[in-house]
Amino acid sequence: MGYLGEEIKKLGFGLMRLPQTDGIIDIEQTKQMVDMYIKAGFTYFDTAWAYAGSEDAIRQALVERYPRESFQLATKNAAWINCKTKEEAVSQFETSLKQTGAGYFDFYLLHNLGESRTKYFDDFELWEFVQEKKKEGLIKHVGFSFHSTPEELDEILTNHPEMEFVQLQINYADWDNPAIQSRGCYEVARKHGKPVIIMEPVKGGMLANPPENVVKILKEAEADSSIASWAIRFAANLEGVITVLSGMSNIEQMQDNLSYMKDFKGLSDKQTDTLHKAQEELNKIPLIPCTTCNYCAKVCPKDIGISGSFVAENYLTLYQDKAAALHQENWLVGGHGKKQANECIECGACEKVCPQHIEIRKELKKVSKDLLTD
Repeated sequence: MGYLGEEIKKLGFGLMRLPQTDGIIDIEQTKQMVDMYIKAGFTYFDTAWAYAGSEDAIRQALVERYPRESFQLATKNAAWINCKTKEEAVSQFETSLKQTGAGYFDFYLLHNLGESRTKYFDDFELWEFVQEKKKEGLIKHVGFSFHSTPEELDEILTNHPEMEFVQLQINYADWDNPAIQSRGCYEVARKHGKPVIIMEPVKGGMLANPPENVVKILKEAEADSSIASWAIRFAANLEGVITVLSGMSNIEQMQDNLSYMKDFKGLSDKQTDTLHKAQEELNKIPLIPCTTCNYCAKVCPKDIGISGSFVAENYLTLYQDKAAALHQENWLVGGHGKKQANECIECGACEKVCPQHIEIRKELKKVSKDLLTD
């Protein structure tokens, strides 16, 4: 038995990255993946109003083909996306009901809380709205997904003890990463007695292809295990976890995940030691030691997205994936209304307040060269 009275095995099917053909979700391949997943005894499906085409796809691939009581379906409300009124925000719930055809949601999440986004859920009274829908029987369990600091998570859970679970970004690379603070957020959730659903266990696919020195450690330990499997198993091994979401994009990924999660009983001491060695190798890679305290942002006359730029540069250093690094830069800088690194006027005000004594001007020049120059 899982948490909250639901029978849930530790692998959740994340529906954000479904297989596509010519830019359109491949429904037939999705059906095959759903069938494989359910046949192996798994039942938890995670979609969202904001995942283009996903809710409609899971209606066709799952809801219309299996008894409703045989699976759990989760979806999410993203009130901060183009919503100017409460009516616009709550309409996402009705849209999700219509698109999925599910009749009700086993798990309903307020999506991506943290920073300026939390205010939308407060202003539009969505905390109260989801409780009303729960009383009506249209939602079984209410929680939220979160991307921010442990301190902010603690504040939200203190203000909203009625929330039943939290969805967090947790993986072995981010466990002690000061920019993500996976461990800190996990410990806050456990302190409040909230079970956790884990997202991004493979860090958007990056931990399926980590730096070569990490690959060497993992392959020497288990030559036949996929590199991605270590990331999923690390997350599934944590206490208080409802399920670990994997955004599977093809049949091969589904087969791999099912092969080691079908009978997962936890990590051995030897496997845990291997993951510690992998973390140590990642920690040896020279990164910009930014803790995202954002003292620099408070004094920057040009409102440069300094910490977001550094997170993106660290992505590039770790994974040598410029597209993924640019995605981070776009979200953490432009998506937060900040100016890019190449707009720095080199006044030096930021360096005077940086607790880590980072040569910020020098590092911003590097970001400009590595990410913002063709």
